[in-house]
Amino acid sequence: MTTTLNVGELLNLVGLSTGVVLYAMLLAMVVRAARTPGLRSRFDPLLLLTSVLGLVWNLCALALYELPRTGFHGPFPWIAALGFAALGFLPAVVVHSVLRDERHAVRGAALLALAVVAYAVSGVAALLHVHAAITAALVPSSPGMRLLTYTFVGLVVPLVGVTRGRAGAGRALWAAALATFAVSALHLSQLHRGEASWPVELVGHHASVPLAFAILYQDYRFALADLFLERALSLLAIVTVAFAAIATFGVRSAAFAQFVQSDPRQMTVLVTLWVATALLYPVLRRTTTWFVDAVVLHRPDYRSLRTTVGHVAQDTDDVETLLSSVCELLTPALNAAFVVWREWTASARDALGVAVIGGAEAIDLTDSLGGTRLPTPPATCVTIPTTDQPLFILAIGQLSAGRRLLSDDLATLESIAVLVARRIDAIRLTNERYNREIREQEIGKLATEAELRALRAQINPHFLFNALTTIGYLIQTAPPRALETLLRLTSLLRGVLRSEGEFTTLGRELEIVEAYLDIERARFEHRLSVTIDVPSRLRNVRLPPLLLQPLVENAVKHGIAQKQSGGQVVIRARIERTDTDQRQLALTVEDTGAGASPQALERGRASGVGLRNVERRLECQYGPASSVSIQTSPDAGTVVEIRMPVAVKIATTDVHQVVS
Repeated sequence: MTTTLNVGELLNLVGLSTGVVLYAMLLAMVVRAARTPGLRSRFDPLLLLTSVLGLVWNLCALALYELPRTGFHGPFPWIAALGFAALGFLPAVVVHSVLRDERHAVRGAALLALAVVAYAVSGVAALLHVHAAITAALVPSSPGMRLLTYTFVGLVVPLVGVTRGRAGAGRALWAAALATFAVSALHLSQLHRGEASWPVELVGHHASVPLAFAILYQDYRFALADLFLERALSLLAIVTVAFAAIATFGVRSAAFAQFVQSDPRQMTVLVTLWVATALLYPVLRRTTTWFVDAVVLHRPDYRSLRTTVGHVAQDTDDVETLLSSVCELLTPALNAAFVVWREWTASARDALGVAVIGGAEAIDLTDSLGGTRLPTPPATCVTIPTTDQPLFILAIGQLSAGRRLLSDDLATLESIAVLVARRIDAIRLTNERYNREIREQEIGKLATEAELRALRAQINPHFLFNALTTIGYLIQTAPPRALETLLRLTSLLRGVLRSEGEFTTLGRELEIVEAYLDIERARFEHRLSVTIDVPSRLRNVRLPPLLLQPLVENAVKHGIAQKQSGGQVVIRARIERTDTDQRQLALTVEDTGAGASPQALERGRASGVGLRNVERRLECQYGPASSVSIQTSPDAGTVVEIRMPVAVKIATTDVHQVVS
């Protein structure tokens, strides 16, 4: 008598067990995602339904397959009705997944009709299974399974039509999944329970797996499917290899086939242990590696060491400090007598990547570099391959207990050398950029200072020329007052020349303005009235020289002088807070003179010297933190306001001065 291996029976047992594990994994991941705050918005009830239906089907099928062999007498018709009802709803979920848009909604009457038909047919089939269980008929219901077969085969055509704009791979996957389910339903409608060949049993009993993958690929290709598939595909691959090996060996070995035929459950346990061992191999390998490194060789955790070196490198901005810190970390980690670094200027031939140099070559290399003499000759040198010269090397002394550098030691040293080299390159690049920015700032500062000196050289002759013109007019019209006015001009020029520095004070600026106004009052007499409203606490505020005088001169020359009745000039200063809570000095020169139209103002600003010079100097000195604004109209006077940052401590007294 020839004993044959019942591969189909073994396949159903292993396959259903694998299905339980896969759907349990999927359900656990869906529930965990629903409880995670960052992933809660991605929770999809359709995926939860998929995992529950698949788990229910595989559990019920496994119970139907195994429990009768153990002598257990349970409500098998009801278990079968529940399992086949869950299996019947899985293709409806695939159809629902295919018809949804990017917002997980089914839109359109035709699409909604297809989804309703799919769920309705699955519901009718489930009722037929329940009816069969109630009437003590065979479960699953053969009409119910045939209804599922014909319906979902028929739905493939309209689904292909409504998804013609989708990617080809996605359409092929769900179409193949539905076709597999149709074959499965037809097979199960004939009430096969493991007697057929193993390919038929594979397609007939395990259609839930491709259905799950179709749903995941349709809606979760790059999110949850990524995490699930990494584990699921590994499990499926291991189970496939195990089953293929058993099937191939069992066909050629009568003794092995007799062993499986006598008790397939023992073979199932063997396959389970095989798969579990394969899945546990990464853990076993890490455990044995830890035992060899920590217990046998007393080596440190190199992964932790590399992480620590990476953190130190990121927190260090100096090359020498970085190299010294790495040496301090490596010395106890390697149990070396010493680890030191040396600067090395290599030739183009030598500077090719990381190199581990040992023996006499290491001694010769360190001797050629000079520097502080090492306590003992080094055992190994590791080059640090920076992009630019000079390069560096790590000289490593003898290891304790005569130990030598092994493969893991060398791999760790090479990875640390590359990490340190890239950090040194980054530090050098940062320093180069910083030095270039400093040079650019110094050049810009020198250019700005030169421009400021040119602007001051421009304003001083302009002011002196206007003042001498006024004196000349007074000598012609009022000779008795000429000497007094000339002395006042002398005082005025002394104040101007004293302001040749980069900054003056508001108090000295007001002295120059008052001297100028004394000269102008000698010319205009009662037609010119002046009010200076400046708190004494602001007189120590520092500002560029000759900012107010050109504005006051414009007020007198273009405002008061153009009006028959004359007018008043008011000078104010105050401290204000900006929106960013910064203090600003606001200087205002207001006159009640003739004013100007917008066109006349533009022409005057384009051709004039004083106001344009003031604007340019403020821009050079303060940039966008300063501003000059002008408000004027014909016969309404002019208001000019300057704003600039305040950078000095202000006195507490507050006194106003009025000059009339």
